[in-house]
Amino acid sequence: MKVRKRLLIGFIFLFCVVNMFATANLARAVRLKDIATFGGVRTNQLVGYGLVVGLSGTGDGTSSQFTIQSLVNMLENMGVRVGESSIKVKNVAAVMVTAKMPVSAKPGTRIDVTVSSIGDAKSLLGGILLQTPLKGIDGKIYALAQGPLVVGGFSAGGAAATATKNITTVARIPGGAIVERGVPFKFNNQDVVTINLDGRDFSTTTQVVVKINNAFGFDIAKAEDVSTIKVKVPVRFKGNLVPFLASLENLDISPDSPAKIVVDEKTGTVVMGENVTISPVAIAHGNLHIVVQEQPLVSQPAPLSQGQTQTVPRTALAAKEEKRNLMLVKGATVKELVDGLNAIGATPRDLISILRTLKAAGALHARLEVI
Repeated sequence: MKVRKRLLIGFIFLFCVVNMFATANLARAVRLKDIATFGGVRTNQLVGYGLVVGLSGTGDGTSSQFTIQSLVNMLENMGVRVGESSIKVKNVAAVMVTAKMPVSAKPGTRIDVTVSSIGDAKSLLGGILLQTPLKGIDGKIYALAQGPLVVGGFSAGGAAATATKNITTVARIPGGAIVERGVPFKFNNQDVVTINLDGRDFSTTTQVVVKINNAFGFDIAKAEDVSTIKVKVPVRFKGNLVPFLASLENLDISPDSPAKIVVDEKTGTVVMGENVTISPVAIAHGNLHIVVQEQPLVSQPAPLSQGQTQTVPRTALAAKEEKRNLMLVKGATVKELVDGLNAIGATPRDLISILRTLKAAGALHARLEVI
């Protein structure tokens, strides 16, 4: 009975330990679709040049010759002949129209467009975009955009004051473009699906390959390089890739990454990964502040005297050196590293200098990237 009891206790303990590690790994797990993209599932950028009309005197000025020329060409195409000298474009603005068309978009699908002024228009509020063809990189027209603009702000003012909220020279047209030509790509005809991982890490790539092969019971995935995986489409999913990709994108992955510290010197922001460690090292950090201030005085002679008014120089000098003790920092985790740096009163700006010095000393075991 005692032996069975010990075996039972040992089994329960082992089960708790395994469950603890499984829970820890599950907490770090993310879905494959959160760290990767699938080949063939992408957007295509479209761009076009157009005119916005109906503005309340906030359009381009006479210095925007391309706006005048565009307006004249448009009127001539409609059978109206007009001279450039008689055109006033204060109610018209030349704009660039951009859109993102998904690969699944078919003729008749509506997509959102963004309209941006390229002249000296003050505001696009109240304007209407005239029919504008949107082209792809191959020069072909894929969509036509037209409609009233939605501006997320306003601008008003007079001779002495103005009031502006947000940007009034950029606007959106929800569903403002109609797709006229689809991208020539047959999604379901693929025999091999390409998975592009966002990060470049051999451990994560290997883990994804193993997870895919285990999920389907045989080897269908193979790593092409550090961030590209080729997956053969099983026979039962050929011609019907949607359920196959739905199964792939919901696989739980625990991504790994190298120890890395990213520093933004413009804002003083420091971001550290959990794998950052340092060797035992002593740090002393302090600054010497010297302030020199000139406070000249005016020497005024007595009345009816022969003296002259003079400026007498006066200098105030102060020197202050911060007293910082030598602090021993020996961190095995990022928490201990941060606690050690906080113990010596390091500010974000100080952290940048300390981290650079640690890297130069060979005590910081992480990649230091400055952006």
